[in-house]
Amino acid sequence: MTHDGTALTADLVRTLLRAQHPDLAERPLRLGARGWDNQLWRLGDDLAVRLPWATATADALLLKEHTWLPVLAPRLPLPVPVPQRLGAPTAGFPRPWIVTTWVPGTPGDLAPATRGREAADALAGFLTALHRPAPDDAPAGRERGGPLAPLVGQFERGLASAAELGLLPDPETVRAMRAIWADAAAAPVWSGPAVWLHGDLHPANVLTADGTFCGVIDFGDLCAGDPACDLAAAWTLLPDGALDRFHTTYRPAYRPAQDPATHAAALRRARGWALFRALGCLLIGEAGRRGRPGGKPSWAPPARAALRRIVPTP
Repeated sequence: MTHDGTALTADLVRTLLRAQHPDLAERPLRLGARGWDNQLWRLGDDLAVRLPWATATADALLLKEHTWLPVLAPRLPLPVPVPQRLGAPTAGFPRPWIVTTWVPGTPGDLAPATRGREAADALAGFLTALHRPAPDDAPAGRERGGPLAPLVGQFERGLASAAELGLLPDPETVRAMRAIWADAAAAPVWSGPAVWLHGDLHPANVLTADGTFCGVIDFGDLCAGDPACDLAAAWTLLPDGALDRFHTTYRPAYRPAQDPATHAAALRRARGWALFRALGCLLIGEAGRRGRPGGKPSWAPPARAALRRIVPTP
């Protein structure tokens, strides 16, 4: 995370609104969250302002959301933040920004889903609706939605770091993780159409209420590609015992999803993606525990729970 030197304050946000969207400028305003790429400021009860702050790529990610989410949102069964206004760069804030709808709920890293049947149905319904063939001009992913093989170096470095930090229980677990990764990377690659993907379904990007999922946020990694990238969420988001329910309920319309061999290969790749994501979240959680920039201590518990589901125990 690298900051551009611009301090994002309530006064700055209100100044931007007064200059470009004055009808919204006097609404109550308060900081909602600081993410990897953007800060989120609540604007009244039903809107939010998203401003890039910590990465050079955040501008393009926001503009992508502004372009595509209004197209996708009407068919999705869970609420998502729908862009309403676009803010132009100015001398005072030389980056684009957007006003979106506010999605109520608690991030899943703070309040994991506990009602397995309901959560499995909600996640399967959301991905069934999202995973439709994307148009040719759909955005490409930042290594999301492609094959796993190019990520082997990142996986091995993450595994080595986790083992060195004492985050993995024993050498047998490390060997089992390598075997799962090798199997996922060796699975046949996706041969179907490139489908729409969220691309970043970790616990902090899925909201919960009453033990199940009530919204999905942060579509900065929205892209088209292999559905296995999103199917990993079954391991990383659902409570224990809900996997089978999810796999039964997820019924995408794209072909050749109905082919048993194709589906089995997709699940092998999805398990690899789940392992990759859980390992990354575990390291981010540890960085947060150590007080390092960009670390998020709340990410560690759901990452450990996901690893217990992904990696078999004797």
